[in-house]
Amino acid sequence: MDLSLLRQPSLRVARPATSARTRVKWRDWGLLIASAPLLALLMLPILALVLKTPPMTLLRYLGSSSTLQAIRLSLVTSTATAAMVIVLGLPLAYLLARRRFRGQRLVEVLIDLPTVLPPAVAGLALLMAFGRRGLIGSWLQTLGIEIAFTPVAVMMAQMFVAAPYYIKTASVGLAGVSVDLERAAALDGAGTLQVLRYITLPLAWRGIVGGIVLCWARALGEFGATIIFAGNYPGRTQTMPLAVYLGFEIDLNLALTLGVILLVLSFGILLAVRAILRDEPDANNET
Repeated sequence: MDLSLLRQPSLRVARPATSARTRVKWRDWGLLIASAPLLALLMLPILALVLKTPPMTLLRYLGSSSTLQAIRLSLVTSTATAAMVIVLGLPLAYLLARRRFRGQRLVEVLIDLPTVLPPAVAGLALLMAFGRRGLIGSWLQTLGIEIAFTPVAVMMAQMFVAAPYYIKTASVGLAGVSVDLERAAALDGAGTLQVLRYITLPLAWRGIVGGIVLCWARALGEFGATIIFAGNYPGRTQTMPLAVYLGFEIDLNLALTLGVILLVLSFGILLAVRAILRDEPDANNET
C-alpha cells in the first residue's frame, strides 16, 4: 500500500471542511437564539394590537366622526408639514452637503437636537417661544395673531420634530452627487438653477424622497410636542396619536382602531423607504 496517498491535500481537508460548516451552522443557531428575546419583545406587542382589534370593530369605528376627524387632520397637517419642510429644508440640506463653514458643527447639532430631545420638552419650548406669553407669541398677540392651540401649532410642532429627518437624509443624498458633474454642466453654460434641476436633484432623488417619507411619517406620529403646544381639541388640534391617548381613557376600541391604522401606515412607510433607498444594481455587472 502506498502511504503517500494519505498525504494528499484532498484527503486531509475533507473532514475540516465538514467540521467548519458544522461550526458555522451552530454559530448561526446560537445567534438566532440570542436574538430571540428582543425580536419577541418587538413582535409580540404589534401582534397583540392586531389580534385585539376585531375586524368588525375596526370597520365600525372607521366610520365614526371622531375617527374621521382625527385621520383627516393628521393627513392634512402632516402633508402640509412635509411640503413646508421640503421648501425650507432643501437649501439647508444643500448647504450642509456642499459647503464647509465656521460653526457648521454647531448647526448640525442644532438640527439633530430635536431627534433626541424629549417631545414634551420640545412642546414646552415651542410654547415658551410662540405661546401667548412667549418671547415671540406675546408680540404676535398684540397684532391679533395667535399660534398656540391652533392647527398652525400642530404643524409647527410636527415641523420641529420631523424636519431633521428630511434634512439629514437629503443632505446625504446631495453629498453623494459628484461635484465634477456639476462643474462640467456649468462649463457647458448651465446656470446654477439648471445644474440643480437637471443634474443634482435627479441624481440625489433617492435621499430626497427618502427624507420626505421619513419626515412625513414622523410628523404623522408626533404626540408629545403637539399635546403641549397645540392641545387636544377634537376637530381642531386632535391628531390620530392624540385621539389614541384620549380614546384609551374613554373608548378603548377607538384607540385600538386608530392604533391599527397608524401601525399599517408606519409599516407601509418603512417598506417604501427601504424600497427607495436600496442600492441600485451595479451597472458594471449588468454590462
